[in-house]
Amino acid sequence: MELVGLEKIRVARETLHGIVRRTPVQHCAVLEQRCAVPVHFKCENLQRTGSFKIRGAYVRIHALSCAERARGVVAASAGNHGQGVALAAAMLGATATVYMPVTAALPKVAATCGYGAQVHLVGDGVEESLAAARAFAQDTGAVFIHPFDHPDVIAGQGTVGLELLEQLPDVATVLVPTGGGGLIGGIAAAVKGVKPDVTVIGVQAEGAAVWPASLAAGTPVRLQRQHTMADGIAVSEVGAVSFAQVSALVDDVLTVSEEALSQAVLLCLERTKMLVEPAGAAAVAALLQPSVRFPGPVCAVLSGGNVDPLLLMHLIRHGLSAGGRFLALRVTVPDRPGELARLLARIGDSGANVVDVAHSRIAGSLAVGDAVVALSLETRGAQHCTELVADLDAAGYHVTR
Repeated sequence: MELVGLEKIRVARETLHGIVRRTPVQHCAVLEQRCAVPVHFKCENLQRTGSFKIRGAYVRIHALSCAERARGVVAASAGNHGQGVALAAAMLGATATVYMPVTAALPKVAATCGYGAQVHLVGDGVEESLAAARAFAQDTGAVFIHPFDHPDVIAGQGTVGLELLEQLPDVATVLVPTGGGGLIGGIAAAVKGVKPDVTVIGVQAEGAAVWPASLAAGTPVRLQRQHTMADGIAVSEVGAVSFAQVSALVDDVLTVSEEALSQAVLLCLERTKMLVEPAGAAAVAALLQPSVRFPGPVCAVLSGGNVDPLLLMHLIRHGLSAGGRFLALRVTVPDRPGELARLLARIGDSGANVVDVAHSRIAGSLAVGDAVVALSLETRGAQHCTELVADLDAAGYHVTR
């Protein structure tokens, strides 16, 4: 199978001239201190539609004949690809139909509709939406726009790599959030086509890690189950085109935990003022792993920023907990007047801040004469949490984290 190469990506860049934004590369001082090498972000979360997906979608639809565009296009998506297809189709005068799971984030559904697509909610996951989109294409003649497994899509996504090299010409390692492989396959072709010695590494969520198994097997392997907050990079099976591209050009694919993903989202928001969705922050999550070191300068691609505000609230709390700055405790106290006040005063003296508290005298597992206090606390970090629990233990309280 012929790979997508540098020249095809350069043609795609000409197609995208004036259509997509040349997103900035931003230095990240906090990660540079942590990693001991220069670290930068390629900010595709600031791209039109909030992710890199408009690049591949536009190139793919632009390549269609007038007759094909007249039949309309159809796509399936958890959100970002659907928005890219919707906007690209509108700009090129084609009607767009997008199938999304019923679990898709409401802001992504609203945005896809806002770009002019007809949206249908089908199934609990993208696989069912894909089946519905393919059936629609077969029944109506609409052109199916695959989210990653097409040379035109890969070429469009690869334009991220060309920009990155111009903005950070001495880059040594590029970290890329990886789902179906269209983005990393395109970036690897662009970067290695100009600088073959640059290391290109994909990053997947542990709960949806289709690439390590597929690369080890030498052929696409289907995941039977996936569970991750990073819906933008959660795929059950990669395609033949993207598999050939990634297996030939990408140096490695790493996995990161849900805790690392939430910490990465929080770091981007708090320290760099960047709103990034969990999938888009996967490359940052890889940089937070103490056991992994990369040659610098490093560039982490922030692939998308379309995050549901309700999910963001959960992510912030999850990230604070993972970073030791949010602590949930159950403390057993004597059921006597004033004991709750004494416990809260001790916690206040420790420097922790109470977020919420619930006091119960009738929990089924309590001994007679005891009460239980459930606490949510803001703390200064992991060491502070350890010191606080030790202090409560020393004071005679029974504490469960």
